[in-house]
Amino acid sequence: METLNFLLHGFSVALMPEHLLYAAIGALLGTLIGALPGLGPANGVAILIPLAFSLGLSPAASMILLTSVYAGAMYGGRISSILLNIPGDEPAMMTTLDGYPMAMQGKAAEALAISAIASFIGSLLATIGLIILAPILARFALHFGPAEYFALFSLAFATLGGVTGKNQVKTVVAAALGLMISTVGVDISTGNQRYTYNILELYEGVDFIIAIVGLFAVSELMFFIERHISEGAGSATLNKLNLKMSDILHILPTSLRGSVLGFISGVLPGAGASLGSFISYSLEKKVVGSKGYFGKGDPRGIAAPEAGNNAAANGALVPMLTLGVPGSGTTAVLLAMLISLNVQPGPMLFTQNAELVWGVIAALLVGNIMLLILNIPMVGLFVKLLSIPPKYLMPVVTLIAAVGIYSISNSALDLYFMVGFGLVGYLLRKLEVPLVPVILGMLLGPEMERSLRHALTISDGDWSILFSSGLSIGIWTVAIAGLALPYILGPVLRRRMENARARMEIEEEAD
Repeated sequence: METLNFLLHGFSVALMPEHLLYAAIGALLGTLIGALPGLGPANGVAILIPLAFSLGLSPAASMILLTSVYAGAMYGGRISSILLNIPGDEPAMMTTLDGYPMAMQGKAAEALAISAIASFIGSLLATIGLIILAPILARFALHFGPAEYFALFSLAFATLGGVTGKNQVKTVVAAALGLMISTVGVDISTGNQRYTYNILELYEGVDFIIAIVGLFAVSELMFFIERHISEGAGSATLNKLNLKMSDILHILPTSLRGSVLGFISGVLPGAGASLGSFISYSLEKKVVGSKGYFGKGDPRGIAAPEAGNNAAANGALVPMLTLGVPGSGTTAVLLAMLISLNVQPGPMLFTQNAELVWGVIAALLVGNIMLLILNIPMVGLFVKLLSIPPKYLMPVVTLIAAVGIYSISNSALDLYFMVGFGLVGYLLRKLEVPLVPVILGMLLGPEMERSLRHALTISDGDWSILFSSGLSIGIWTVAIAGLALPYILGPVLRRRMENARARMEIEEEAD
């Protein structure tokens, strides 16, 4: 009953006219960003963070705008997957297996509509799961002490291999780089300067909003210029939509199964939307068996991964809001936004900032309805966007980010830092070093250091306090498993995904 009262109060926040406007703008911009191959939700949210600051939005309005962008980008990723056979982001890769063949059969409109409906079901069920599970997990996390929090932060870094899908060693190097950057500034315990080099602007540390925009937006501009400077994606034609109620009922069980699997993947640290879409597609293929024609344009092959990856995206908000530990790259960016708004994610968020957190959750429910309404009749607009050459689009996007950064502090030095982080991000991406661990190290580093110092102060310097409770031992055990599992399961999952795509290509050539 208490949760229901909080949710009703959240709707009173989410349904304020200005918040509805920000949710609609975020949903539209997110879908547009998601439709562009390569950008993805993390880049979309990172690019628009300066806009939220420059407009002087309240914490609730800022988070409603950015979470709507997040949800919209997850929807939008399917558009280029179905029409161009180019995944908008990694979780949308499985959608290409049946989405593109269905489009080649003259059913592109039906494929896009089915994917929108499945995305809606996945997001809706995951948001309901968030409403039920998050308060329970938050109450449980109130029992955490500094030793348990240090173990929890270690768990977040241990499972980064699953979030990024990259080489574990490179992931650790990236996380270490982020932790190093987080130590820049004046030590709050001793008052000593650390790596400031007498630069006044570094006394308060490196602003992670600048780092995020540089690492994601500026490096993305450099990558697009290098790879796609003369390319346009080409226009795609749509047939007239002819979707019957029987078609929707046909994919409903698939969407429900995919939503449950996706939500579980999102809640688990390090699993993420890519795993959610893969296991949803794989399970559905086994459930349907010989009755299906997966890889040849089966609508259930679109519904399963779309429900799975959208449910996983919302599920990843659970550990971010309740524990302050992001479950995906995009939630790491959202976590940075919360911290920059002086809102500390964690178990106390649901009591100290109940209006904010429940307003955001209610806005997710409202935003899902908006996205369903937007994505079916306005899909033609999103298709037109795919024909814009990146050499025109990306500089405009980066200019918006730069203006937003300057408007926050009116400091030219921040722009230099942004460009510097962009160069670093470009080099790291060229070396195939993931960027998310760098951001996560910058975000969690200060709290991790405080937890460690607090624990050692309580124990008078005895390190055994870090392993003194059953809860901390359990977290450390999961962390060790998180380090090991990517080596065991990662190659198997990647090989299966590659095999599924190769089989589809072979069958296409045979036809």
